[in-house]
Amino acid sequence: MKKYHLFLPLSLFLVWVGCESPNTEPKATMYFGGDILTMVGDAPEYEEALVEKEGKILFVGTMEEAMEKAGKGHQMVDLQGKTLVPGFIDGHAHFSNFGLQAIAAQLLPPPDAGCKDIPTLIQVLKDWNTPENRALTGWIIGTGFDDSVLEEKRFPTRHDLDQVSTEFPIMIIHISGHFSSVNSKGLEILGIDQNTPNPEGGIIRREEDGKTPNGVLEELAAIPNMMVGLMPKDQASADRFFEAGQDMALSYGYTTAQEGRAMQNHEALVGSAEKGQLKLDVVSYIDYLFADQYLTTAWNSKEYKNHYRIGGMKITLDGSPQGRTAWRTIPYLLPPDGQNADYKGYPAIPQDSVVQGYLEKAFQNNWQVLVHGNGDAAIDQLIRTLRPNVEKYGLGDRRNTLIHGQYVRMDQLDSLKALDIIGSLFPLHTFYWGDWHKQIIGDELGNKISPVRSALNKGMKITIHTDAPVALPNLMRVIWTAVNRTSRSGAIIGEEERLSPYEALQAITIWSAYQHFEEEKKGSLEAGKLADLVILDKNPLKVEPDAIKNIQVMETVKEGKSVFKRE
Repeated sequence: MKKYHLFLPLSLFLVWVGCESPNTEPKATMYFGGDILTMVGDAPEYEEALVEKEGKILFVGTMEEAMEKAGKGHQMVDLQGKTLVPGFIDGHAHFSNFGLQAIAAQLLPPPDAGCKDIPTLIQVLKDWNTPENRALTGWIIGTGFDDSVLEEKRFPTRHDLDQVSTEFPIMIIHISGHFSSVNSKGLEILGIDQNTPNPEGGIIRREEDGKTPNGVLEELAAIPNMMVGLMPKDQASADRFFEAGQDMALSYGYTTAQEGRAMQNHEALVGSAEKGQLKLDVVSYIDYLFADQYLTTAWNSKEYKNHYRIGGMKITLDGSPQGRTAWRTIPYLLPPDGQNADYKGYPAIPQDSVVQGYLEKAFQNNWQVLVHGNGDAAIDQLIRTLRPNVEKYGLGDRRNTLIHGQYVRMDQLDSLKALDIIGSLFPLHTFYWGDWHKQIIGDELGNKISPVRSALNKGMKITIHTDAPVALPNLMRVIWTAVNRTSRSGAIIGEEERLSPYEALQAITIWSAYQHFEEEKKGSLEAGKLADLVILDKNPLKVEPDAIKNIQVMETVKEGKSVFKRE
């Protein structure tokens, strides 16, 4: 009987607990108390409050209505005068290499780092050269050196790098990402010697005898070999690169990142997605040489799977303007070492028929294409090879995009508009290399690099980008350069090509969402869209234009979840 009496109260207790269990319905979060800049429309619009629930924006509007929509038990986030904007979407970058920029020896010049001359560069590499760091790839590695800013105004050669080590291979990457310098051991491992011919679309720079490699590799002599020197040796190293790169992106407000030229690194990104490591969305554009291998997989989709998808194909038509490998119709005023006065750069794919064939494959399969073109000759090639495909298959809603377009001509903007090309231009160059462009192509043309205002005036859709790790993935500095167009020396690089702060912010939010076919889900603060949010310490529309570069990301929120918060 005692057992019976004990059991009855216990059973009643369990029923009572079940009835009174806590309500597990997801709670809303309401943001208020600062500038909530919606990015809806052609002029700035502000609202009093934003409500997030289950990863989406539930409501944007007045405080009174927000309180009602948020319901009972919601969380309140007081912005305390800070500014809430949509999550940032870079128009073009190389997410897979963010980790390299975060971990490798930092060779950027001031103001991003301190590599102002080759002796400093050598010392930075010596300091980085530890067994722990070498174990990552087996090489001594560094990124971001810039011959146009180094006091010596030249590329480091194997002789310079041999001062760091002759025992271990060394590979350092130019700030453009289109060149590398390696030491003698590096040349040996890569199998490059005096008998190695230049590959198509690349150059192995030689010493005075015209035969011996001096350690500087250009374009397709450099880029395929980067996989040898920069690839992680094991999974632990790969994870370290990935985590460092993702953390850096989140600290700059990225909620969507682009891998702008995916090759085998697509497989690493798939691995990260399948393991649930991605905290932001990553969209890849597959290099044309790997199109058949990857663009036919299920990852090629408008929908993300575990925050990853393939967006389309990437075609590269020339090189770097600051490195003087961009393909032009007229010669550079200051040719690179070893080149004649009639040097105009060179194409990555010399035959138009080959380019047209790749584009036709994209048109047939309805693949979006990003086309890297810097020099006006490369952009002429793009226009020549696009037209037959547009005539055959129609414009459609393809959102094909010219990447960079540094030396695009005004008449080419008209042609690109007619072909419905988005221009993802690169006003960041005005600060980093504006003075240098004027030296190598002249004052008048130098003022017209990345002509974003002219493109808008001609009715083109545009975005702007970091091309990180060419520069740090600092999107506030991208806005600052687009608004001010001020060079390192303080010169104004094409005042008439400036954007307003609001236009520059549009170019990394709603306009970039459009470029990626994501404007229905991202890019503005509207009910129903993803709660991808960035909190800034100041409003870029309300500070002095020159102060935009000092604005900091205080918090990054991806689909309602805080993924970065500054201490």
